[in-house]
Amino acid sequence: MNDLGQDLELRLVRYFTVVAAHQHFGRAAADLHVAQPALSRQIQRLEKYLGTRLLDRVPQGTRLTPAGQRFLPRAQALLQAARQAELTVREEAETERITIGYVEDLVITAAVRELRRRYPDAEITTRHLSCRDLGVLSDKRVDALIARAPLPLADDDVFTTPLYEEPRMLVVPRGHPWADRPSVTAEELAGKEAAPCPFETTDWTSYRILGAGLSPIESYEDKLELVASGGAIAVLPVGDRRSSLRPDLVTVPIEGAPSSKVVLVSRKGDPNPMIRNLRLVAGAVLTAPAA
Repeated sequence: MNDLGQDLELRLVRYFTVVAAHQHFGRAAADLHVAQPALSRQIQRLEKYLGTRLLDRVPQGTRLTPAGQRFLPRAQALLQAARQAELTVREEAETERITIGYVEDLVITAAVRELRRRYPDAEITTRHLSCRDLGVLSDKRVDALIARAPLPLADDDVFTTPLYEEPRMLVVPRGHPWADRPSVTAEELAGKEAAPCPFETTDWTSYRILGAGLSPIESYEDKLELVASGGAIAVLPVGDRRSSLRPDLVTVPIEGAPSSKVVLVSRKGDPNPMIRNLRLVAGAVLTAPAA
């Protein structure tokens, strides 16, 4: 029995096609940037709506039921038709529009203000993101992303514009042996073990929490709390001022560490003219914060 009075949700259809492609709930959840239990519940909602089971769990992952095999090509066609309808309307619309995603501590107000001044009739929106939301660019929920490199995005899929660089600093709790140092060196930090993070792709990432035996830490506030309690030390860009809001933390310059790079990223081949406009504006007005 389906949910009477409710229309079929395209989001649930998309979730089903991703699970079918991966044949595994865990990999599909990672691809969709959702929790696996939540993904399982959404697939169950779709199956309840359709009145039939679409996927069976097997030791290797999942497999399509006969009903799922019949539904899959129709689901793919449905998503394609919806996307084509959206693109057609966007192409015919007279109003220019852009959604700009930005992450963590970055402040993009100057670029947004200047973009609105130059293009007063355009629809310009912003979206604050966490590191777990980086899929919004490939999912086309944002048109451009301003973030710190490196990003877990394939170079063949995106166009990257460097905006500015800034040095890194060490954050330690008050009373730490390094708290009164005028600086520390990158070599002194080289032997420190970093907490695992799915977005770490180089030795020096935008944010590092250093401490032996750490588990993955997602919340920025939890990271600072861990540092303040003496359980770890952190490496942050100097432009990240959030640690200065805590009187129990001290920042120390780092000598010899590569700089943190802030970039603007967009999808290759995107015809939206506002992306080029944003690129020009951001390059002109966004600069590294004063130390």
